[in-house]
Amino acid sequence: MNLFARRRVADLQAEALKDQRLKRVLGPWNLTSLGIGAIIGAGIFVLTGQAAAQYAGPAIVFSFILSGLACAFAGLCYAEFASMIPVSGSAYTYGYATLGEFIAWIIGWDLILEYLFAASTVAVGWSGYVVSFLKDFGIVIPPAFTSAPYDHQTPAGAHWWDLWQLFVTGWTHTGAVVNVPAMVVVGVVTILLVIGIKESANFNNVIVALKLAVILAFIGFGAAYINRQNWHPFVPPAVATPFGWQFGWHGVLRGAGVIFFAYIGFDAVSTAAQEAKNPRRDMPIGLLGSLGVCTILYIAVSLVLTGIINYTRLNVSAPIALAVNSLGPSLAWLELFIKIGAIAGLSSVILVLLLGQPRIFYTMSKDGLLPPVFSVVHPRFRTPWIAQILTGAVAMVIAGLFPIGLLGQLVSIGTLLAFAIVCAGIFALRFTDPQIQRPFRAPLFWLTSPLGFAFCIFLMSGLPQDTWARLIIWMAIGIVIYFSYSLRHSQLRRSRGPTRA
Repeated sequence: MNLFARRRVADLQAEALKDQRLKRVLGPWNLTSLGIGAIIGAGIFVLTGQAAAQYAGPAIVFSFILSGLACAFAGLCYAEFASMIPVSGSAYTYGYATLGEFIAWIIGWDLILEYLFAASTVAVGWSGYVVSFLKDFGIVIPPAFTSAPYDHQTPAGAHWWDLWQLFVTGWTHTGAVVNVPAMVVVGVVTILLVIGIKESANFNNVIVALKLAVILAFIGFGAAYINRQNWHPFVPPAVATPFGWQFGWHGVLRGAGVIFFAYIGFDAVSTAAQEAKNPRRDMPIGLLGSLGVCTILYIAVSLVLTGIINYTRLNVSAPIALAVNSLGPSLAWLELFIKIGAIAGLSSVILVLLLGQPRIFYTMSKDGLLPPVFSVVHPRFRTPWIAQILTGAVAMVIAGLFPIGLLGQLVSIGTLLAFAIVCAGIFALRFTDPQIQRPFRAPLFWLTSPLGFAFCIFLMSGLPQDTWARLIIWMAIGIVIYFSYSLRHSQLRRSRGPTRA
């Protein structure tokens, strides 16, 4: 039994050409828009100010540059894979072609943490913005129906091996019933995604245009109110704290690690490869184009934000709104505009994440690692509708019942693990299959691949022990499913036995 049997890249390429059940309707602009829709969410409206206040001050600009470069390493690896293997499996398929079936299963199971749990997490954040927005117009939703009924705090001193303390104790009842707005937005987006990929992409394009307009309005109007004294010192003096260094260049580096998560989601573009018109050309454009646009916007917003208001005041839940309020009543309209942009931004993030997960299930099902029901395509809409509905239903339950903090940490560690495996896969494939045609080649792969891998592992090492413990338990569940079902139903083993490609 060879757990590391690989799919031949040539076979994957042939299958991608043969399988026409999904509509190929997405061009480079659609794919870039999907990437921007996934990346720009609460990060630009919340994380920018908080990271400046807590870690780097105005030098958060340098943090964004460093973080963007680190994310670009993974982006270059994704772009090479997506142009070479244009299928919907994303990192799962890339792992199958380079590191073998068992690693592919591990990463496919791990991607559930990134896409499904991330969609639920963002839906909870969307609920908070919508409740605040409606309250401005006198519409108040009872708190019992706008938050999770349970909260969880890991007991102090709990060890990662103490499963009882990590999973059973520490739960408290908040008094709420269920987070209704979070469940509603997941349900609506799920219906839209079932109807069709083109319709979903058009909706996302509108939403992305709206939130880009909001961000550009803030940059344009805010630039006129910049007080350059707020940028001095641009790199605040370093301060030692019990939790590590704040400010100084240590703070810039720490800030880069924190805001790396503002880029999470760009890899969802790769799950739309089988719906791209010309994936060999368009996938790298969508992946790297969206990363580039978002990095520029992040840098511009951080410059304007720390120029309008001193960074020490930005550790709030809505720092951009705070900055706009400080400009006086003449720009009061912009605050409302920003809330609309934040809601729109989160809506497109939910859409892209819920688009990605069923397409990974679709590919895993075609490979026999999941039941056939996950690869059923709607005869009219030509979308993986059963997988989409199942994904949406689970995401609705998670969004309605669980606290955002617990979900967010699981999303972070799951995403970083996926990035790390993709970076390692590109490095391995250059040696195992050097003859494969690569429409896009990651430059200096001997440098970009190891750096991408190392940066992801470094960031994972900084996450709490209890998050690691939950990842290990999640993976243990996945391994049980693999050996009890997937191994026996693998199409690779049925077609040519457990031999290495």
